[in-house]
Amino acid sequence: MTIELKKFGTTLISRPAGKEAWLAFQPILKNVQQDESITVDFKDVLVLTPSWADEFLTPLQNNFKNNIQLINTNNPSVKATLEILNKT
Repeated sequence: MTIELKKFGTTLISRPAGKEAWLAFQPILKNVQQDESITVDFKDVLVLTPSWADEFLTPLQNNFKNNIQLINTNNPSVKATLEILNKT
């Protein structure tokens, strides 16, 4: 499964918006098997804040552990946010 974050917008900011995106994505995730690979695609995301990412990516990581692959993470905003999340 591939999650294209641009479907949530190109400017992903605020904790409430991240939580809303996570909750909106729940019906789709219910069909994903625990061992299924999930690709998170950051293509066309211009801004990603740690608060948005924490609300969406952290629970995704908690639920699917090592089955997550991140692609198109070269944007400086995305790169910096992922570094912050990895430190916590």
